[in-house]
Amino acid sequence: MKPLVDAFWRAAAYCLHPRVIWLSLLPFLLTGLMAGLLGYFFWEAALAMVRAQLDAWALTSAVLDWLGGIGGGSLRTMIGPLLVLALTLTLPVLVIVSLLVVALIMMPRLVDLVAKRRFPALERQHGAAWWQAVAWSLGSTAMALLALVVSVPLWLIPPLALVLPPLIWGWLGYRVMSYDALAEHASADERRELLREHRLPLLGIGVVTGYLGAAPALVWAVGAIALAFAPLLIVVSMWLYTLVFAFSALWFSHYGLAALQALRTRRAAQAPVAEIVDVPPSATSVAPQGSP
Repeated sequence: MKPLVDAFWRAAAYCLHPRVIWLSLLPFLLTGLMAGLLGYFFWEAALAMVRAQLDAWALTSAVLDWLGGIGGGSLRTMIGPLLVLALTLTLPVLVIVSLLVVALIMMPRLVDLVAKRRFPALERQHGAAWWQAVAWSLGSTAMALLALVVSVPLWLIPPLALVLPPLIWGWLGYRVMSYDALAEHASADERRELLREHRLPLLGIGVVTGYLGAAPALVWAVGAIALAFAPLLIVVSMWLYTLVFAFSALWFSHYGLAALQALRTRRAAQAPVAEIVDVPPSATSVAPQGSP
């Protein structure tokens, strides 16, 4: 538990480093531009489609009529836009794009920053090539997208809507960032051993940061007035996502590199002592009696 907490506070402190702040601007600009374009071209069409579908379903239509009858008209107005944000691919795609941008652009530089400042003597064994890291990230993303699509109907159940998305994002972050944190410094054997030995702590970091990634959704909790500024709020949400992902990358880097250093120290302590040089038998044999 102590290594997790230590890595957490170090990651939080590194978020104030000027280089980290500078590195966070590029993913924010890219995802913000993408969010603005999606909101400008597709927001109204997606909203009209979702509202028409809600009215077409007998169950949802009855629920919406019931909400209107008990004075929940404002809530009824918000359901359509919220479903556009939560159930369509707008925010999930932006989240995944943000994670990939962080993994491909920010992560190597953040790992290098942590290594130079905290682990300058840690040898780099280059256990994974860049294309292997990209393939690992894309494969993990494909699995997360599949889980996302399969679980979408369950998001209509209130408790699961608060549990499933952060778990999916957390699992994806765990897969991508734990691999990238060790790719440069650990050998392939060391990386496999660390991912196996520290699977639960690393998954815990992923789940915690997955729930932190749900924090940007709080910008939509200000009421129906937020819906009028949806494109702008999407950009703000993506800025928060970028900060969360930067913190996640730093947390994985601090924990992973510390675990790698501990593994090498343990292996060095367990390594057999250097072979003793054999002494020639003539030097240790007892001289025969009577000989000088």
